[in-house]
Amino acid sequence: MPHADPSITVTLLDWYGRHGRALPWRMPPGADAPPPDPYRVWLSEIMLQQTTVAAVKPYYERFVNAWPTVADLAAAEPAAVMSAWAGLGYYARARNMLACAKAVVGEHGGRFPPNAAMLRELPGIGDYTSAAVAAIAFGEAVAVVDGNVERVVTRLFAIEAPLPGARASIRRHVVALVPPDRPGDFAQATMDLGATICTPKSPACVICPVAAPCAARAEGRQTLFPVKPQRARKPLRRGAAFVALRPHDGAIWLRRRPEGGLLGGMSEPPTTGWSARADGAVDASEAPVAAAWASIGSVSHGFTHFDLELTVWRAEVAADPPGEGWWSPPAALAHEALPTLMRKVVRLARPEPALASG
Repeated sequence: MPHADPSITVTLLDWYGRHGRALPWRMPPGADAPPPDPYRVWLSEIMLQQTTVAAVKPYYERFVNAWPTVADLAAAEPAAVMSAWAGLGYYARARNMLACAKAVVGEHGGRFPPNAAMLRELPGIGDYTSAAVAAIAFGEAVAVVDGNVERVVTRLFAIEAPLPGARASIRRHVVALVPPDRPGDFAQATMDLGATICTPKSPACVICPVAAPCAARAEGRQTLFPVKPQRARKPLRRGAAFVALRPHDGAIWLRRRPEGGLLGGMSEPPTTGWSARADGAVDASEAPVAAAWASIGSVSHGFTHFDLELTVWRAEVAADPPGEGWWSPPAALAHEALPTLMRKVVRLARPEPALASG
């Protein structure tokens, strides 16, 4: 176990009390503050995975207004949840979130388990989320390690091993620093430090509360940590999307993607069979219905492991295309569960102010 400098913990907690971010899912810092609602902590942590605080805030407010408790969320229609999530990305999170809510209600009487070990058994909750909820909502003294914490700790202790191999060492250092009486505040303090001061490219060391004991700063190597392996170049996949417009009202034909896989359960104009491993057809040969299809351009979108370029085709189609689907009038498009990629497709085919925020 690494030797912990207790002054780091004390200094961080003091800094957090004065400069911590005011976020809608947080309680004020302090040993005497009431514990936050585990449901709201869990909801925010699920949303914040690989997503910025600024992007999450409106979605979080939308969810807690629509479903104030975990029981409300568990009883929600999946299509309504996916529609509310549309645009936030990483859609498996939304499906797992709904499954988790149902498990909390069905297996735990509507109460989240109070420790990290039990939380990890719920759908969609891994090591980080279980630790964050346990520390923040239940006061369990566990190590909470996200990307911000990795950056802060690797710089503080000049951990030379590259990620992901360095994570065991990072966790040991965090465990040594966690205060038993305020683990949640400490976790949020470290995350806030990484998000606002110990940033990836231009750390503000001159105002950092723990600049003095920081080994990387002492060596002038702050921006070299954490050490990361060279990334492989992402492959480019291609496919086509077909926007069928109903002539008399401009409605667009949509269908629901299969529950499994990328963008599972979300809505889309019909597309060809692209995936992370294979291209789909890019011409009109696989259009959902015979029509005078015209190519109107392409849209690009980045996924975690590959980039995608879709050629967009448009045609007026009077009759319902074969297969399951529905016509969505222009006024309804903003409320459809269209992921960001599909909003790009629809916007190219039919520019609509209602889709501008997607």
